[in-house]
Amino acid sequence: MNNRLLCTILLCLPVFATSAESKVSERVLSNGLKVLVKEDHRSPVAVSQVWYKVGSSYEPDGITGISHMLEHMMFKGTDKHPVGEFSRIIAENGGEENAFTGQDYTAYFQTMEASRLAVSFELEADRMRNLHLLPEELKKELQVVTEERRMRTDDNPQAKMQEQFMALAYSNSPYKHPVIGWPADIANYTVEDLQAWYQRWYAPNNATLVVVGDVQANAVFDMAEKYFGALKSGDIKILKPQTEIDQLGVRKMTVKVPAKLPSVLMGYKVPALKTAEKEIDAYALEVLAGVLDGGNSARLTSVLVRGKQIAVSAGASYGLPSRLSDLFELEATPAEGKTVNDLEVALKDEIKKLQQNLVSNEELQRIKAQVLASDIFQKDSNFYQAMELGILETVGLGWQKADEYVAKINQVTAEQVRDVAKKYLIEDHLSVAYLEPQTINLTAEKKGAN
Repeated sequence: MNNRLLCTILLCLPVFATSAESKVSERVLSNGLKVLVKEDHRSPVAVSQVWYKVGSSYEPDGITGISHMLEHMMFKGTDKHPVGEFSRIIAENGGEENAFTGQDYTAYFQTMEASRLAVSFELEADRMRNLHLLPEELKKELQVVTEERRMRTDDNPQAKMQEQFMALAYSNSPYKHPVIGWPADIANYTVEDLQAWYQRWYAPNNATLVVVGDVQANAVFDMAEKYFGALKSGDIKILKPQTEIDQLGVRKMTVKVPAKLPSVLMGYKVPALKTAEKEIDAYALEVLAGVLDGGNSARLTSVLVRGKQIAVSAGASYGLPSRLSDLFELEATPAEGKTVNDLEVALKDEIKKLQQNLVSNEELQRIKAQVLASDIFQKDSNFYQAMELGILETVGLGWQKADEYVAKINQVTAEQVRDVAKKYLIEDHLSVAYLEPQTINLTAEKKGAN
């Protein structure tokens, strides 16, 4: 599962726990594996997730996408559990399992009846250090990943535009690379490449085990020690700094691909929570995104879609829990008779209003109420509770940040929202991509097929 797909099922995760005490228990095994447990006894189910501190932002040129490729290969067996056994055993025990790769992490998860948690632990511990990478299995998965890229990116106009946009917006940040990798890199992976990547990053001292559900924390810790405790630590080298160079002017591009509708995508360079000099700036940017795109009463929908009727859709997003500095993005699709240039002007006008005028107390209270409501909804899911802890821990913020989120959002003032709009949403830090739909030449395609 790639990062953009993950965004559709969870992220772009702006909501963390609201309670002053999240009741998370933590233990670190002697080999460095961190274990986090959050008890939730509402149903006899447990979610188990193993998070590795490695994703596409760790990858050098030439092997982009290798973290995602390794995610696929992690289901291809060990000495103890041959190809296909992992998924068969989980299913046999009534469980569900999958994995996903993002810019900053790779994670594997199982949802099972709580009494079967040991099954999950035994399997994950085995493949944490004993994976067998076979050439014939790599050949099969190369075809799978190539097809995945075609379906999710190459044949998807919005995804293709996003990929091109990221490569434009960043000069040297590893966020410029797609999580799934560039086509030439995918085509040339070797078993040796994957083995080296596996040995470098897959170790207990580079992982976090998160369990949420109908469990007792001390029993989970004992079980973790039983299955993971004997695994050897790895020699994890700290990544060198990967700081994006200063952008010295606006960047623009036109993406021409087969599509039904045009669209515009804009992104301003901004800090994430982890990279902000002042933490409050990140929370103020989060509120700013909510003012623009926090439901039907938010500004982009109420002004551009329903009011001026120049857009059929418009949105904003911000990557608060990123490992590196990210983008504050705005995107929109023009209504009939309007152009992407019309929308760019309108979007910039909304930004200008936020830079010059204070948002109302009513708007601030609406955003804060949405944070509380979203948290209540999220707490219905053990999976999302575990995701929250895993992401925060893996990007280097620490799971404890979950307890601070609502209080920090509630502290944001209208003046701080205005100040971050003026400080970060500036023209010289802006990148813009226009999607220009192209028609498909069916006649030429038929001739090429003959």
